[in-house]
Amino acid sequence: MAAQDFDRIAAYKRPSGVPFNITKIGHVVLNSSDLERSVQFYTQVMGFQISDIYTPNIAPGGMVFMRYSPDHHGVALVGKMPGKSENIELNHLAFEVSTLDEVLRARDHLERNGVKIDFEGRRRAGVQIAVEFRDPDGHLLEIYWGLDQVGSDGRSRPADEWKWAHTLEEAIDNPVVGQDTTIQDTRLLRNRSADDIARQKAYSMKTQTEKLTAKS
Repeated sequence: MAAQDFDRIAAYKRPSGVPFNITKIGHVVLNSSDLERSVQFYTQVMGFQISDIYTPNIAPGGMVFMRYSPDHHGVALVGKMPGKSENIELNHLAFEVSTLDEVLRARDHLERNGVKIDFEGRRRAGVQIAVEFRDPDGHLLEIYWGLDQVGSDGRSRPADEWKWAHTLEEAIDNPVVGQDTTIQDTRLLRNRSADDIARQKAYSMKTQTEKLTAKS
């Protein structure tokens, strides 16, 4: 892989005169090795609703469109993947929730459904508080709250204000500047031993390193 000039990369700006303005990620389409298994996960665990279905005579392998907002589909699945995703092109797919309590509830809900959590806590750039996990085909998913908003001055939070956290409780107890981590339902918080925290951090560091270095 060629060496990268990160100063040059950082200098790229949106040019004047671009005749359109993209406002959000509209939808993502994922290939699936077992369409029914994946649809069951996205509806029963993630809470999506099916909008439409293509049978194999319309799309090879079949296709299912699912929504989590008024948009017709936010995620669609195509049942043609021969095996588990290698996550080469797609690193992860993230879904926002409205409250921090919902991130805590998502953690409990995922675990009750036998879904292994790869990461929980706070990211660095963007400082969102999140849980990260995988769908049945191995696609990495994230549920998050509190992503930084960039104002009209175009300035992002300085890196010296980032606080990487490896549990939700750590992220809540040690907020970044301007981030209100007040929890409405404190019963969602967990009392963790020092050994449990150390194990969680070690596992978190392992999964995050693998996510950023796999297949590279």
